Amino acid sequence: MTTSDLQKSKDKLLFTPGPLTTAKSVKEATLSDLGSRDSAFITLVQQIRQKLLELAHVQSPAYETVIIQGSGTFGIESVISSAIPANGMLLNIVNGAYGRRISQMANIHSIPLIELVYHEDQLPNLNEIETIIEDNPQITHIAVIHGETTTGLLNPIAEIGKIAATYNKAFIVDAMSTFGAYDINLETLNIGYLISSSNKCIEGIPGFSFVLAKYTELEKCKGHSRSLSLDLYDQWAGLNSNGQFRFTPPVQSLLAFNQALKELENEGSISGRARRYAQNNSLLVGGMKELGFELYLDKEVRSYIITSFLYPAHPDFSFEVFYSKLNEKGYVIYPGKLSKVDCFRIGNIGQLYPVDIQNLVDATEAVLHELNIELTENYTNK
Repeated sequence: MTTSDLQKSKDKLLFTPGPLTTAKSVKEATLSDLGSRDSAFITLVQQIRQKLLELAHVQSPAYETVIIQGSGTFGIESVISSAIPANGMLLNIVNGAYGRRISQMANIHSIPLIELVYHEDQLPNLNEIETIIEDNPQITHIAVIHGETTTGLLNPIAEIGKIAATYNKAFIVDAMSTFGAYDINLETLNIGYLISSSNKCIEGIPGFSFVLAKYTELEKCKGHSRSLSLDLYDQWAGLNSNGQFRFTPPVQSLLAFNQALKELENEGSISGRARRYAQNNSLLVGGMKELGFELYLDKEVRSYIITSFLYPAHPDFSFEVFYSKLNEKGYVIYPGKLSKVDCFRIGNIGQLYPVDIQNLVDATEAVLHELNIELTENYTNK
């Protein structure tokens, strides 16, 4: 869908980490009704499950796809509450709000937990991870966020996966905002469970999350779930036995997602989408820097999914006013989620192209002019 198409539809452009600006063809796919027990729907679900495995460079029966109704958080909690047995323990690596959310899940379900907590602009220390594992042999699972959308930080899942394999620990990766835009090989990276959702880099609409998991890990989940609706094993067993969901499926979201997978393929699959997102990010960063904005993260640890910008120290800057004025011009950005630093975030994903990024930068410049704010060195955070 082109920018002109979006303008004609009068939809605002979403510079967020999801839900996203979606293609017209994806929206139109939701206009059909399909029975959840129809053979056509069962075939559709099976095709989606297979395609997701292909994107992760694995195949059944060694790996399986489990679709979970609800947002990405539902998928994460399904894994956390199902995969770790009563005598197990989770090592959770935290450097942002979404890592903290996994710890919250573990605590709610009374799962033994060790946290390794780092600053929100800091990568985890691999030596510390190994030391914790060696000192706590009761650890059975390791969890980490791949792309922390708190900041845009990208965690080193390849290196952590090697550690997990060395010590024979199951590796849980929240790839919510990266799967579909970063090439992730489950087998090579020793990932036991990868979780993402329909409304992120594959550019579908909200409605479900999905878990890509090793067959041998899924088998271990039987009888361990602390929830009825989020029972990962039973959901998988149901889908495999008759192709149906245990509870009402998100039919329209699945129809949209199937179309989104076709759009992904047409763009050149993951590598093609990654090029566009990276180009978007480069243009955004360069343009915002020219206007005087400062980035929160160093280039070495940033993803090209979402970028955090520090609030200017200018006395007349108000994020609420800044946000509202951009919104009025048709551009929706994202507030910050940092615990100690004031930032706002701008996403580069969804049906956004370089022209859209440039238009956002131009709109940002116009808003600063309207507010009589000039970001000179006197108003930086340094």
